[in-house]
Amino acid sequence: MIYLDNAATTLHKPQQVIDAVVHAMQSMGNCARGTHEEALDAARTVYDARVRLASLFGCPRVDHVAFTANSTEALNIAINGLIGPGDHVISTDLEHNSVLRPLYRLEAEHGAELSFVPADKLGNVDYADFERLMKPNTRAVVCTNASNLTGTVLDIERIAKTAHSHGALVIVDASQTAGCWPIDMKKMGIDVLCFTGHKGLMGPQGTGGICVKEGIEIRPFKVGGSGVQSYSRTHPAEYPTRLEAGTLNGHGIAGLGAAAKFICETGVENIHAKERSLMLRFYEGVKDIDGVTVYGDFTKDKTAIVALNIRDYESGEVSYELSQGYGIATRPGAHCAPRMHKALGTAEVGAVRFSFSFYNTEEEIDEAVRAVAELAK
Repeated sequence: MIYLDNAATTLHKPQQVIDAVVHAMQSMGNCARGTHEEALDAARTVYDARVRLASLFGCPRVDHVAFTANSTEALNIAINGLIGPGDHVISTDLEHNSVLRPLYRLEAEHGAELSFVPADKLGNVDYADFERLMKPNTRAVVCTNASNLTGTVLDIERIAKTAHSHGALVIVDASQTAGCWPIDMKKMGIDVLCFTGHKGLMGPQGTGGICVKEGIEIRPFKVGGSGVQSYSRTHPAEYPTRLEAGTLNGHGIAGLGAAAKFICETGVENIHAKERSLMLRFYEGVKDIDGVTVYGDFTKDKTAIVALNIRDYESGEVSYELSQGYGIATRPGAHCAPRMHKALGTAEVGAVRFSFSFYNTEEEIDEAVRAVAELAK
């Protein structure tokens, strides 16, 4: 199998990640649930992962890194914990349903007001639209760092300057960039960063987190066991406990911490450079094939994604043929990005997404190009 569905989840992990998970399952107790050595080992492992992720993302306070099951949970925590009735929110057409559905629910159930910055047929936005859409009651800009369909990267620093000039918060979905694109919360002006562990971070599924700028008070999305202040009727207010009710996925976090260490040692810039090289090799190989339509703007730096269609075939047919006939794993369909598909004009047929990882090879890319060329014939 040639695995080119890394924007959904990375298949190939650093060996250190696998070793860390296995070791944790054999030795770790429950973090913050005791003072015996096994519980303390879990607490140390979780804390070490917080430190590494805070460093990776430029989060000034280690205790403001809270763990979640994925970026969907992190985004629900941020959106529901910061936005209330009557608040206005600006988002974009690039968004995944992890952003869209929590916003739509707030609109339907609590009267939140939504505005969307449109994307053009290449998947780009006009940054002047963020200023144009600002209102006196604008509470936040909630947007992705990069599209999971085209790889288009938004200029978060530019967006943040506009938002902050109006007193609005900036909540960023880093699902497609965490681990494979440089992120610095302070430099970029990010107030809340939501990330998942199983994609660019090359960690286990069921891991993710939320990084919160100091001074941002998020209402807890869930409450319950915390291991501390057990006689209090309310959940502890201190970070990160306020956002971590219940037992953490300690085994997964052990793997995530190992992944963050690997990424820091390898260098995010080096990872991005290799993935970009593979992406461009594939793009150059398929862009001029008769019958192939490629989506997105390749004149700008982007994440390692190429979405395409072949003639008038439904994307699911093409992805199935790639899998069954060539052993190539891709992702067809709508990719949980309905507004972006409408912008690209692919809402009816979807698109076949090829997404590349640090562990893919040039030989695999060339095989994928050959397969697309044969199917186009």
